[in-house]
Amino acid sequence: MNDDRRGDAGEKRVALVLGSGGARGYAHIGVIEELERRGYQVVAVSGCSMGALVGGVFAAGQLAAYRDWVCRLDYFDVLRLVDITWSPMGAMKASKVMAKLESMVGGTRIEDLAIPVTTVATDLTRQREVWFQSGSLLEAIRASIAVPGVITPVHRGEQVLVDGGLLNPLPITPTVAAHADFVLAVNVTAHSPRPISLEELLPQTQGSAPASRDVQADDAPGSLQLTGWMDDVRDATRRLIDGLGSAGSGEEEGDGQTRGTRAWGRLDMILASFDITQASLAKYKVAGHPPDVLIEVPKTVCGAYEFHRAEALITLGRQLAVEALDRFEGRHHPGWGSRSIVVEPEAPER
Repeated sequence: MNDDRRGDAGEKRVALVLGSGGARGYAHIGVIEELERRGYQVVAVSGCSMGALVGGVFAAGQLAAYRDWVCRLDYFDVLRLVDITWSPMGAMKASKVMAKLESMVGGTRIEDLAIPVTTVATDLTRQREVWFQSGSLLEAIRASIAVPGVITPVHRGEQVLVDGGLLNPLPITPTVAAHADFVLAVNVTAHSPRPISLEELLPQTQGSAPASRDVQADDAPGSLQLTGWMDDVRDATRRLIDGLGSAGSGEEEGDGQTRGTRAWGRLDMILASFDITQASLAKYKVAGHPPDVLIEVPKTVCGAYEFHRAEALITLGRQLAVEALDRFEGRHHPGWGSRSIVVEPEAPER
């Protein structure tokens, strides 16, 4: 990277690091949109899991189409994308999602992309990171999103490839050699001093609006009955994904204190545990190679599988990018690159 940095808007080349974090990765779209709005040129992308998906689709020139699709998904559309499998290696195959991605990027190869892209997966056999910098973009994305125990792995020769977040949820290292003026990393599994909701972080006009498309059903006639029915569908789906769950088994029975606590399902347990691990690993990655600009999205803003909340999460990503880039562009003194700009959102008092 260039040592003669002015820290103003004249420096337009950015290397982008997009972290893993399930649905929270929609925030990456908002960050990219704000970078493009200000005229920054993304010259390298490194991504893991959802970051690999968004980064790959962006580099393939299909981010607008992908954004349009995910913003039209309501809760039930997301359910229809869930393809249950009884494989011992995962609960879902993700074939429906990948079919949609294939319709957008086709047989694109990573080495043919206009922007250099690195996606990160984990090889369970050799217990190490695998960087995809050539070959099928779809295969690279599919390997990087394979959350262990949730989405079935990709088998390639002797390799058993799963989510890169297992070892490197924020892959900064691949961007170190990029010919960029600065590195911007987006961590969507960040720790926060207290749980912060998505609605708290959005502007008042956004926070008061429905954070997900299916919530609008509450305003319809008979909304109480519809809401109850939707809750039943959610519960049934969770039990199905959890391997038929504990319905009728008595596992969720207990005293009043037990019933008053969160009803943890198997999927909840896996994803929450994975989030905690990724959050800790991301802190180590940032300490080892501090990016020039770090945007942090608290992992409490939504569940990793709440893929029906795209529009609100994209808005959050754009909002945080505005704050980060305003600070970045306001740094005019020499040597700013030795100190990172970190945006850690805090909920306003309401």
